[in-house]
Amino acid sequence: MTVDLDGRLTVTLCRDLGEFTGLSGEWDALHRRCSTATPFQSHAWLHSWWLSYGAPGRLRVVLARRNGRLIGAAPLMLVHRPLPLLVPMGGAISDFFDILVDDEEAKGAVMALERGLERAAVHTVIDLREVRPDASAQLLYENWSGARSRLTDSTCMELPAEPIGALLSRMPGSRAQRARSKLRKLDALRIECRPAPEHRVADAVDTLVRLHERQWRGRGINPEHLRPRFSAHLVRATRRMVRDGEASLTEFVLDGDVVAADLSLRSAHLAGAYLYGADPGLRDKKVDVSVMLLREAAQQAADTGRSVLSLLRGSEQYKNTWEPVPVVNQRLLLARSALEPLLRLRESQVVARDRAAEAVKNRFPAARDWHSRLSSLPAGGLSAIGRR
Repeated sequence: MTVDLDGRLTVTLCRDLGEFTGLSGEWDALHRRCSTATPFQSHAWLHSWWLSYGAPGRLRVVLARRNGRLIGAAPLMLVHRPLPLLVPMGGAISDFFDILVDDEEAKGAVMALERGLERAAVHTVIDLREVRPDASAQLLYENWSGARSRLTDSTCMELPAEPIGALLSRMPGSRAQRARSKLRKLDALRIECRPAPEHRVADAVDTLVRLHERQWRGRGINPEHLRPRFSAHLVRATRRMVRDGEASLTEFVLDGDVVAADLSLRSAHLAGAYLYGADPGLRDKKVDVSVMLLREAAQQAADTGRSVLSLLRGSEQYKNTWEPVPVVNQRLLLARSALEPLLRLRESQVVARDRAAEAVKNRFPAARDWHSRLSSLPAGGLSAIGRR
């Protein structure tokens, strides 16, 4: 599919993995020019994800160019169940979805992507999950000429990207005092923080996953985190993202042993702590792992000039200690006007499932966290301390 909109603005559909692989340079440049982009729209993340989870023949990436320069991209894939849908690349292990648009070409890029998506979704509904309220995909929704629906999705918790001292100042006095006491205990133990360089990423990911499994052993864990395809994805994506300054893999060392590891991902303005693992023995030493991880993640986010530190998906009670701001992701459904009945069917499926889950939560409060885990299957990190 190639659509020439005005002689200079064109939109094409990429369905070939080799073609998508070759886009890495111009995709990365567009990712840097898109202020709403999150780490989960980087080429490193998406390409690696496809190698682990993609299905042959299902790739659907809409590309907009002006005079040959990439100014917009919508990374999607085709699924057939529960009905024909175009859904985000990145799947359930990605916390946010967005389209990419060049900030200086936003109007033309959104127009071109809308035209391309209308052509690509002749027989399907477009189902965009985990869209941030300030995402560029919201512009696509507002300009969509066909049928559409906006629903709520996961809740995320966010902090300003400031050092731990500034975050403590946001807390009530008694809570801040307890947090400072925990920090003093950490300092007394002299736990060393060291970043894993690109050439050590594979070993560091292996250590992280091993510690993650030990931490949740016997208490339930997201089984995807233990599968080889997940580890392979993390190694591929993290190696590139560490090289490009879009990720940091930090090891916490005590008496020469790695006792914890944390993977944080970054885009232009946002940093998010994605996955961690910690030795259960730290509990015996009275180490508050969440405080240890947050101090390092906050410092890294501040040092690298990010403005938002996201605790990613989930609104677990422990996060409220830090006085975060809740941000509710949205689910955007789009379709051609002729397919509005199909869109309404999809809308009713989503609403019915959410109502059933809410009923279970109200009847069995202990199931609340389980619903959060099973409905989105997030990857974890600071966003999943208390989730598996």
